[in-house]
Amino acid sequence: MTIHLSPLLVAAPTSAAAFAGSRFIAGTALAASAAMLVIDSHDGLLHSPLLPIHIGALLVVSGFVVVARALHDRDLRELTQVRAVAEVAQRVVLRPLPRQLGPLRVACTYRAAAAHAQVGGDLYAVARTGRTTRFLIGDVRGKGLPAVEDASALLGAFREAAYQHATLPDLTAALESSVRRHLAQLTDSDPESSERFITALLVEIPDEAPLVQVISCGHPSPLRGHRGKVAALPIPHPAPPLGLASTSPGEYHVDTFEFGAADTLLLYTDGVIEARNLTGGFYPILDRASIWPWECPHSLLRHINHDVDTHTGGRLQDDLALVAIQRTSAPDTDRCPTPPSAPNPRRPSRDEPGAPGTTRHS
Repeated sequence: MTIHLSPLLVAAPTSAAAFAGSRFIAGTALAASAAMLVIDSHDGLLHSPLLPIHIGALLVVSGFVVVARALHDRDLRELTQVRAVAEVAQRVVLRPLPRQLGPLRVACTYRAAAAHAQVGGDLYAVARTGRTTRFLIGDVRGKGLPAVEDASALLGAFREAAYQHATLPDLTAALESSVRRHLAQLTDSDPESSERFITALLVEIPDEAPLVQVISCGHPSPLRGHRGKVAALPIPHPAPPLGLASTSPGEYHVDTFEFGAADTLLLYTDGVIEARNLTGGFYPILDRASIWPWECPHSLLRHINHDVDTHTGGRLQDDLALVAIQRTSAPDTDRCPTPPSAPNPRRPSRDEPGAPGTTRHS
């Protein structure tokens, strides 16, 4: 019994498809056909009907492989273009924050739980004009595209309203009105839009005064590193989340805290405090906060991200956003290593400590 090995040459073009393009595969098929002719001639099949069958089968299989590889390359190019467009669109929705805003040194981190996503239901933004800086951090109820849509609506409203309202209560009431209009427009297409809301924290830091003013709309309280101690800022009168709150500025309480040189403020979403380990335990943020490096906001966020990954085993089940803000003694004293960044300007607020609806804490 004679065994002819030349048909095994069909493996050459099919194997080339794993790493090469269509032209290389076609060249490999022609080379394999020539090699098959030589081998079959050596086996005495030059005038046998098996020779054209062997070569024909090789060329047919190679043709299918070339077409499949060409279609794969086309789809890969389209996917690359789509990803590039999506990345630009996501960066338009969630702009990175600048490293320095007046006397404030800023670092930010965003990690989406969905694979290949850069934006989810968490959000942050900054607005600055003159001698005051305002920050927004929030968390949309829900996941997926509806959450991104709600986050985009709030970010757009903040970037406009932050320049138009002198006080934090006025700004918060304006954001509530914008969120309500946005959700009302979705009622026809999404009957459950009335159950959607956004927890938010608005922060205002004047350049000249060593203080920070905060309004919480159902959002986790920020942490403050102050005089070598770390604690959550007490928010005694939080408002309901946006979408469920009031459109009257008088319903919002401004809490004022000391925020001097070298103090650091950490804003975060519940993706941090609700991160679970293998046994289902939540990330103990207050227990861990005392051992974090609070000297540099960028090092602080890198440490937190590493710590959360260690706690969860690298499995994030919710979006996570972090913003660290440190007041410096001079606007240009930034000695931190290079990390996350990004921009956004704005107009000053005239909130003063002791104004109506304002409480002060030290």
